[in-house]
Amino acid sequence: MTASAAHDAPDTVPATTPGRTPVWWRGGYMLLFLAAFYVAQIVQALVALVQFLALLAFGRVNPHLAGFGAGLAAWLAQVSRFLTGASERRPWPFAAWPEGKAEAR
Repeated sequence: MTASAAHDAPDTVPATTPGRTPVWWRGGYMLLFLAAFYVAQIVQALVALVQFLALLAFGRVNPHLAGFGAGLAAWLAQVSRFLTGASERRPWPFAAWPEGKAEAR
């Protein structure tokens, strides 16, 4: 492989390229988001439990819980994309909270 070919390969872009987060900073963000991801999964499970109890008690889904759950699910998806390297965009609190829209029933 020539020096020119190695330079043109997309995975050999140095971590100090303008607009990219240095690799050690990204690693720190990944650790923080990984911890937040696990906490958010517990919150999502609690929302699901409360939603089930509301369904039992009132016979219908609470739209506020459904909206929050949808937003939290979208945030979890954003975090997952960031953690796996599918996205360089850091999720909330570095970006706007994703708008969660519950599906119509």
